[in-house]
Amino acid sequence: MQKFAAPLIVLSLSFVSTDVPAQDQDVPPPWAYVVAPPGFKPPPDDGKLRRVPDSTATYSVAQTRDRFFAPDWHPDDHPKMPDIVTYGRKPDVFACGFCHRADGPGGPENASLAGLPASYIVQQMVDFKTGARKTAVVERGPGQLMISLAKGATDAEINIAAEYFAALKPRATIEVIETDIVPKTQVAGVFLADMKTGEKEPIGNRIIEVPQDLEQFENRDARSRFTAYVPSGSVKKGAALAAGEDTSKTVACRTCHGPDLKGFGTAPALAGRSPSYIVRQLYDFKQGARAGSAGALMKPVVDKLTVDDMMVLAAYVASLAP
Repeated sequence: MQKFAAPLIVLSLSFVSTDVPAQDQDVPPPWAYVVAPPGFKPPPDDGKLRRVPDSTATYSVAQTRDRFFAPDWHPDDHPKMPDIVTYGRKPDVFACGFCHRADGPGGPENASLAGLPASYIVQQMVDFKTGARKTAVVERGPGQLMISLAKGATDAEINIAAEYFAALKPRATIEVIETDIVPKTQVAGVFLADMKTGEKEPIGNRIIEVPQDLEQFENRDARSRFTAYVPSGSVKKGAALAAGEDTSKTVACRTCHGPDLKGFGTAPALAGRSPSYIVRQLYDFKQGARAGSAGALMKPVVDKLTVDDMMVLAAYVASLAP
């Protein structure tokens, strides 16, 4: 089985000096809430079978795009997937492993499920089903798919999937790099991708999270890794906020999420999670889009946070080993 190193924080050289004003605090940050542009279509199927590193499996492009099928490139990495995770149930319950991958690491566009408490996963599905959990950007596809799926799934199906993902061990998938400049990116559906042109631009007040190997990620390989570029100094600032050093802003995250932010009781782990995902959740809590059982607890915690605060908090927690 392939082993992954703990997340890294890399301090890059600053080639340019930028003085970027704070982002608009009343608008969902587009770099976190990536929305496919009108008319977006993935590259056409060239008819070739797809392969990924360290796997003997092959899948067609149609299989990697079938929401009722979860490609399993590395079956030795995890227990046998339940049918609801592998295939879902037509016509309205997609395969859990299609979006969240076979052993639950997810990606910048959605949630990592591996190792979350089963009761927490079940509650989120209940919140999606009842409308208590929504998203601040209603046109984003992943949120709408989850709401639709949750309404169609049975309690038994939800419990089976929750138990499967809860039993998995989360692993490091994100390299956090502090920098002033980043590669130019483009929207690739519901996430950002490095354009690979060699062009650079100021990072400003953003987190730019991209797959390290775009083709591997689009082939739905659970071993895909990501780079999260964050503004210089973000991790230190986020650590101070997470520790509750500025009581005018928020309380210490460890109060609920454990001393190492790896979860406590039914509170989910934060360490090592996608910073794009973390920012979306903090923003959704503040806007009331997440108003389920956790909403009542989180709303006062996030009420005084700006988007810039959320950004540095997300950079810090993403830098931690899960």
